[in-house]
Amino acid sequence: MTQGFYELWQQQSWEHQLLQSRSYSLAQVKQALGKTRLTLQDFQALISPAAEPLLPELAAKAQQRTRQRFGRTQQLFAPLYLSNLCANECSYCGFSMSQKVKRRVLTAEEIEKECLALRQSGIDQVLIVTGEHERKVGMPYFRQMLPLIRRHFSSLMLEVQPLSEAHYLELRQLGVDAVMVYQETYQQSAYQRYHLKGQKSDMSWRLGCPDRLGKAGIDKIGLGVLFGLADWRTDASFLAMHLLYLQQQYWQSRYSLSVPRIRPCSGGIEVPYPLSDKHLVQLVCAFRLLSPSLEISLSTRERAELRDQLVPIAITSSSAGSSTRPGGYAVDPEALEQFSIDDSRSPALYRQHLQQLGMAPVLKDWEPYLGR
Repeated sequence: MTQGFYELWQQQSWEHQLLQSRSYSLAQVKQALGKTRLTLQDFQALISPAAEPLLPELAAKAQQRTRQRFGRTQQLFAPLYLSNLCANECSYCGFSMSQKVKRRVLTAEEIEKECLALRQSGIDQVLIVTGEHERKVGMPYFRQMLPLIRRHFSSLMLEVQPLSEAHYLELRQLGVDAVMVYQETYQQSAYQRYHLKGQKSDMSWRLGCPDRLGKAGIDKIGLGVLFGLADWRTDASFLAMHLLYLQQQYWQSRYSLSVPRIRPCSGGIEVPYPLSDKHLVQLVCAFRLLSPSLEISLSTRERAELRDQLVPIAITSSSAGSSTRPGGYAVDPEALEQFSIDDSRSPALYRQHLQQLGMAPVLKDWEPYLGR
């Protein structure tokens, strides 16, 4: 049996990576900045405390690599929340099963209204999001609803509960182009502390999901952690390790990265390991140099001013006009949101800001008839 990333992860020591991420010198940072191809150790040097004085140089080189690979284009998308039902208990999420909130699953008619509202705003790429509830919002629901949504948009991305390889093969046939599966944290003790009940508490099933996506031939695989749950440098080191493994093992797929930070939700949570704006910039730039072809996404979780500063440097994809409520665009704008957002600009206004920054917003870059 082929070894997957879960087995490789088991062989690693969180404590060792924690110490190593702080052990680099300024000379090692400069050496990493001078390289064309980076190793995991080079990446760790670039996110280390020693690299902070060289952040302007790091950002300049990251912007240069972004321009070489992506030009000035910026992909725009919006999340489309279909349900807030969830069978998990996660202490940082507004959809957790213990939250006393009104639950709903959108019907076909309601989804049609949401799709029309998004298309009217100019959005042509959507990220379909649900709470993790396999019985009521699982494959039978996806088989019914995905073809309805696909008619409206040129690209479908999916962020739902981890599924089997066979289900991902079927999702490809249903028109799914990309699947995002965020690990939340690679520290086992923290993962168990925040994921108390439900299938999500099975760390091995979640950690093995990108392997199943690669084996199923999903065109784009999205990775990420929820920064704030554990030490950010160590989580980033494991995330980089995971990315490098997948790129070597499943080289036919493309890869994207999201860098969400914990946001306020109805559950409320103290952020034990905050990631500052400065360190977020350092992190994103280091990932750009580690993998120049990597698509990096920044959502409306972040405030507009920060997005306007970071997008021209290293971001290739960003959401606009987002609602994290099921039915939040047309059906039920007052429903519970999964987390609060900071950038409330409409897609049209965000496109205008991007153009003022010298960027070229892209609403569609794919024709379904070209195949996958």
